[in-house]
Parts: sequence; C-alpha cells; structure tokens
Amino acid sequence: MLLPEIDPIAFQIGPLIVRWYALAYIVGLLVGWLYARRLAANAALWGAVRAPSPLQLDDLLVYAALGVVIGGRLGFVLFYKPGFYFANPLEILQTWKGGMSFHGGLFGAAIAVALFARKRGLNPFAMMDLASVVAPIGLLLGRLANFIKGELWGRPADLPWAIIFPDAGPEPRHPSQLYEAGLEGLLLLLALGLLVRRIGFSRPGLIAGVFGMGYAASRFFVEFFREPDRYLGFLAGGWLTMGMALSIPMFFVGLWLALQSRRPAEAGAAA
Repeated sequence: MLLPEIDPIAFQIGPLIVRWYALAYIVGLLVGWLYARRLAANAALWGAVRAPSPLQLDDLLVYAALGVVIGGRLGFVLFYKPGFYFANPLEILQTWKGGMSFHGGLFGAAIAVALFARKRGLNPFAMMDLASVVAPIGLLLGRLANFIKGELWGRPADLPWAIIFPDAGPEPRHPSQLYEAGLEGLLLLLALGLLVRRIGFSRPGLIAGVFGMGYAASRFFVEFFREPDRYLGFLAGGWLTMGMALSIPMFFVGLWLALQSRRPAEAGAAA
C-alpha cells in the first residue's frame, strides 16, 4: 500500500503557512491545557494536595512548552548527532531544520514543571502527574503527523497493512508511527485517564511513574518494528537502538516515582 499523498500544509492564510506537524503541536497543547484545567477544577481528585489555579495552569503550560523544546533539542544534539553539532554549534539553534528527542523533551519538561511547582508552592510530583495525564494527547497527534509527513518509518514488512513510504524506497514497511500513536498515545491516554479517575492526585508521583513506565515499554516494543536512525544504526547486537537505550533508564525512573508515591501526600512542595 502506497502512503496516501497528503499535502504537508494543513492550511494557508496569505503568507501564513501552517503545516500538519505544527498543527499537531498547537492542537496537542491546546487540548491538553483544556483537559488539565478540567482536572484541576475537580476538587474531589486532589484530596489534601493543593490543586493549581487556572492562572497557574496558564503559567505551567509555558514552563512545560519551553522545557519540551529546550530539552528535546539538547537531547537530540547530545544523544543522536553530537559530533555534527559540536563541529557546527550554530546549527543547534536552527530548530526549523528538524531534530528533536522525545526523551530529552520529557526530561526538560520534568525539570521545568518541578521548578514551576517549587516557585508556586505546589507539590512537584502532583504537577508532574497532571502533565503526564495530558501528555499522551500530544504524543498521539505528533505520531499521526509523523505518518502524514512520511518520516520515522518502520522496517521492511510483508504484511497487508505495510506501507510504501516514497522517501524510504520501494519496500513496504511497518507503519510504526501508527503503532506508536496507538500505544504511546491512545492506549496510554485511556489508561492514565482511568487511573486518575480512580485515585486522583492523592498519591503524587504515581501517575507520572505509570506514564514513564508505560511510554518506555511501548517505545521499547515499537523499536523492534521501527527503522533505526540512519546516522546511528544499531548500537549493539544488531537490535539495540538509541530509542531502546534511552527507554531503559526512563522505565526505572518511572518505577521509582511510582514506589515513592506510597508516602503520605502533603499539600505543598515539601512532598
């Protein structure tokens, strides 16, 4: 099956051009912000933990977005193409050429959210929980945008649903972007939504921990079907990829967050 020809430009108003990839980020942030506001307004979910105000959520969105962009870019520079960027440092700032690492973006977002929580007197783990509940929305839309753009394709496959990506050659391949959209996006969104409705934010760190473990396990699994980055290839054994290597510590950080959440929750930042 040949990848359907979809115009990478979602719409254009005069000189303003909006591409599907940018639209995915914009819609993901907007829908995630609205979902977070709804969760923050439900006092029954928070118990003794102090919930953020609507104004604080607006600030949190800015902090998280900056953390994602800065962390994602630096993660790509350090993990994927350090030699090139150290030799061409000005290229680091040229983000419009592409190159972002999800693991780096997650680390940057976690630091930004923790700093925001400390500054506002909120529980940092609870704020990470709130951010984790809405994060799969962006992941779902982002992976769909990857599919539309025809990038980050899968390995060759002889399956009825295999796709021929024009830039990847004539071989049918796994639509690994859709696998990731389903696992890291939709499935994780539903699972975390059920979890937050069951326990709320009364155990700060638990939801963020489940998100970390869930994403890491999903990404590790999908990497078996996704073509490794051409400038890295396999790291070891003819199977280990950078995505797998970065997901392993992420899983254990998530496990630590989930385990520490058994401690009694405090309303403020001392937890």
